[in-house]
Amino acid sequence: MPRLVILANRVPNPNERGTPRAGGLAVALEDVLTPGTVWLGWSGERAEATSTTPKIIEHAGITYAAIDLGEADYRAFYLGFSNGSLWPLLHLMPGLTTYNRGDYAGYRAVNRAFAEVLAALLAPDDFVWIHDYQMLTAAAELRAMGIQNRIGFFLHIPFAPPEILKILPPAKELLAALLACDVIGFQTETDRAEFLACIRAMLGIAPTTDGIVTLDGHTTQTVVTPIGIDAENFSRLAGRAVRRAETKRMMESLAGRALMIGVDRLDYTKGLPARFEAFSRFLATYPQHRRKLSFLQIAAPSRNEVGHYQDLRNELDHRTGAINGAYSDFDWTPLRYMTRTVSRTAIAGLYHMARIGLVTPLRDGMNLVAKEYVAAQSAADPGVLILSSFAGAAHALTEALVVNPFDVDAVAEAIHQALTMPDDERIARHAALAAKVQASTAAAYCTSFMSFLAPGAEGF
Repeated sequence: MPRLVILANRVPNPNERGTPRAGGLAVALEDVLTPGTVWLGWSGERAEATSTTPKIIEHAGITYAAIDLGEADYRAFYLGFSNGSLWPLLHLMPGLTTYNRGDYAGYRAVNRAFAEVLAALLAPDDFVWIHDYQMLTAAAELRAMGIQNRIGFFLHIPFAPPEILKILPPAKELLAALLACDVIGFQTETDRAEFLACIRAMLGIAPTTDGIVTLDGHTTQTVVTPIGIDAENFSRLAGRAVRRAETKRMMESLAGRALMIGVDRLDYTKGLPARFEAFSRFLATYPQHRRKLSFLQIAAPSRNEVGHYQDLRNELDHRTGAINGAYSDFDWTPLRYMTRTVSRTAIAGLYHMARIGLVTPLRDGMNLVAKEYVAAQSAADPGVLILSSFAGAAHALTEALVVNPFDVDAVAEAIHQALTMPDDERIARHAALAAKVQASTAAAYCTSFMSFLAPGAEGF
C-alpha cells in the first residue's frame, strides 16, 4: 500500500503533541498523519556535522525521522539563505534581503542531505509531500538520484513577482528546481499567478491556461489549496479554556474592560511596530475609549540570532513603554506585551473573551490566527476581526474589517468601528466568517492537495 512521506524543515516530536511546539504544520497535517505515514525533518538540534542517519521514533503507526544539522550548515541553510534571503524577499521586503554565495551553497547541500536520507526511506509507490521555502531544491535533488515517485510541494508563504524575485541571483535555478515536482500548491490565486509570471518571464516557458508547466518533458501542475484549521475542535477547545484559571485571571484583571488581542511570532512581516502605532493613534484620536479597552499582544520570540529580529524586539520594547507611559492610569495598563510562548489552550480562551482580534501582518501567506479567532467566538455574542488586506486569509474572510496595515489611521478607525459596531452587525459578520472557516478546514486542505498528488489512491 502506498505511503505518504512528508519532508519539512522541522519534524514534530510525537511526545509533544498538543504543546505549542507541536502546532502549526503538525496541526494542519493531522488528517494525513495516519498509520504508515513517514515524516522527515530537522530535529532542531545542532551538531558538529549534519547527520546522514536519522533518529527514528515510531508512534501510533507513524514514523518520525529527524536529522541534526551541522553548525555551519545551520548558519548557511537556516539563518543565511532561508531566513536572510528567501523569507524577506518572498514577503516583498527586498531592503531586508541579503545574499551570500556560501549560504546558498549550504542551502543546496542541506536540501541534498535531506533528499539522500529521504530516498533511503522511500518505497517505489510512496507519495512525497515537501513543505515550504526551506526545501525548494529537495525535489530536484531526489530526481537527480533517480527517484521517480510522485512529488508534491506546498508553499506556506507568499510568492514574489518577477521584478522582486530577479533580485535573487539563483532565482532561475530555484524555479527550475521546483519544476521537478509533479504538483506545486499555493495559498492563493495571487501567489500562483506570481509564480507562473516568474516562470514566463525568467524561464521563458508559457504555462497553459490552467497553470500546467512543462520543462524538459516533465509536467508540473500548479494548484491553489488554502490551508485551514479544525474549526469545530478549536471552538470546543475555546469553550473549555474559558473555565481555566489563567483565563479567569485575565477576565478579573480586565475589571469589565473590553479585550483586544494580537497573537504572532516576533517577526518583522507581522507589522507589529505599525500595529502599536495604530493603537497609540487610536488612544489619541478616540479618548472616549481610554480605560475601556486593554490590548494584549503575544509575540513568541523566533530567530533570535538574526539581527533584524533583535532590532525588532528592542523597538517594540521601546514603543510599549512609550504608549503605557503616555496613557496608563493607576488601575489601567493599555498595552500588555508578552514575548513568551503561550499554550494553544490558553490562547483559545483569550480569543473567546476578546472583543477584537487584531491581525495586521504586512504580508502573510494565509494567517491561521484570523481563522482561530473566528472559530473561538460565541455565535450569540461574537467579537470583531480586524484583518490585513495583505494576509492570504483576507481573500476569503471579506466580512472582517479589512484594513491596510500601513495606514495606521485606518487601523485606528477600525478599532473604533469594532467597539461601536451594532450587535446585529457583529453577529451577521461573524456568522458569515464562521461558515467560511468551517468549510475551509485543515482536513479540506489535506484532501484537496492529496487529490492532485495521489489521484485515485486509497487511504488519502
